[in-house]
Amino acid sequence: MDTIYDIIKIATNNHKISKQNIINMLSFPIPTDPLTFPLFVTADKTREKHVGNKVHLRALIEFTNHCKQNCLYCGLRRDNKNIIRYRMTPEEIIDHALNTFKGGFETIVLQGGEDPFYNTETLCKIIQSIRTIFPSEINHAITLSIGELSTVAYKKLREAGVNRFLLRIETTNRLLYEKLSPCMDFDNRIRCLKDLKTYKYEVGTGNLIGLPEQTIESIAEDILFFNEINSDMVGIGPFITNPDTPLKDHPSGDFWLVMKVLAITRLLLPNANIPATTSMETKHKNGRMIALQCGANVAMPNVTNPIYKENYKLYPKEHEANSFECIKTMLEKMGRVGM
Repeated sequence: MDTIYDIIKIATNNHKISKQNIINMLSFPIPTDPLTFPLFVTADKTREKHVGNKVHLRALIEFTNHCKQNCLYCGLRRDNKNIIRYRMTPEEIIDHALNTFKGGFETIVLQGGEDPFYNTETLCKIIQSIRTIFPSEINHAITLSIGELSTVAYKKLREAGVNRFLLRIETTNRLLYEKLSPCMDFDNRIRCLKDLKTYKYEVGTGNLIGLPEQTIESIAEDILFFNEINSDMVGIGPFITNPDTPLKDHPSGDFWLVMKVLAITRLLLPNANIPATTSMETKHKNGRMIALQCGANVAMPNVTNPIYKENYKLYPKEHEANSFECIKTMLEKMGRVGM
């Protein structure tokens, strides 16, 4: 078997890794001082070389917690009766987005469950209203993270002024995907990602680490999938147990395995944007800081109105330490600058 140094050398030279070598790297033990692990050191150097030391800040606006889907791992699932549902009005969304841009952010992420209330016409009007004040050409990006839509909807939203779309695959194992998301179809998820590429979005996807029945082999296949579709952004995070879901008794994912997946993804996709997600902080008190030293280059401060924020609960304690002020303090400690 190749040593970790052999695998890393091949990966950094041509940004390719075989499935078996990914499995090997995911299986190598973490040292007592994790940040000396060669994979993490190399991923951090690769990040610095290809995307620099500035941390991209994406302002997150969670505008609805309604969802028609019933995914077993998600706190927003349709059958969760222990959540107070809300929807921001189109006017609220527009005002909040404009104020966020005026506040200095160059990217906003409008995120919600799959909520049919916001049809394509409504969404396009929201985007067009924002673009009236902040047109695309002045470098203000609008990202949507609202799940599966029709081909026509993706086309119209792109024309309205959406730049980026986040649509995580969560797992590329078809059987596991459809077991965990019983109302959804794996082939349709793939269709959506292909549509987004067709219409020239910057496309983000990603996975959850620690799902029930997930294997190291399937995680390796996830990583290869990110590379296969040349994902522009990859969101990687641990599965976090939510007491209001059918998976309430399943243990959460392993933090250091998440870091390995993140680091390998950086080696394969050196120019991708990889966020240090809030979920990492629930697994380790310095989770996001460590992620930013293992290949991540994005942070997503939550700027949702506090009257709504506490009811957007994918998992418990999601919004702790996720303010702009907390992230700014963290970056100052690291000697990194947000942009």
